[in-house]
Amino acid sequence: MNLKLAAAGSLAAVLFLAGCGAGDDEATTSPTTPAASPAPTMTEASPEATMAEAGTIVEVAAGNPDFTTLVAAVEAAGLAETLSGEGPFTVFAPTNEAFDALPEGVLEALLLPENKDALTSILTYHVLGDEVMAADVTAGDVETLEGSTITITTEGGVKVNDANVTATDVDASNGVIHVIDAVLVPEGVDVGALTS
Repeated sequence: MNLKLAAAGSLAAVLFLAGCGAGDDEATTSPTTPAASPAPTMTEASPEATMAEAGTIVEVAAGNPDFTTLVAAVEAAGLAETLSGEGPFTVFAPTNEAFDALPEGVLEALLLPENKDALTSILTYHVLGDEVMAADVTAGDVETLEGSTITITTEGGVKVNDANVTATDVDASNGVIHVIDAVLVPEGVDVGALTS
């Protein structure tokens, strides 16, 4: 219960800070950059229909077979309720293949109850406390719900740290999902120590 309250408290702080600081010192992408040209979304429905039918971020992810590992991790970390909240959120969602690319044994270790804090840090490192559509992406460092920053670059395609954004603007009722091809790990988490 305390973890959920702490997550909700940090979420409120990040929402406030993200709303105040969005775009202040970052270079905005031009309409001709890849960030301003959204890749195909993961749904065939029209944008209007998608917005009307979209569930929460957790529900949208749970309905997509490419995110079964992510959903299992969110549930193991106890973050399903937080990410089903009002938001808005931007989630950089790693696919099952991205989780499979982690060093051998890391995913299994992360899902153990004794590593819940590390898993929570990793998952919240993929979440922004604001909704950022692909057309509004800016290059620079952005604070995550985990508390540290990710680096977004837009030269030659949008990247988050070293992960490529492979699909954008997957609508949810409480935010948006952008798909990435790698799991982001904050500096404070030593994944090697989890398997030793």
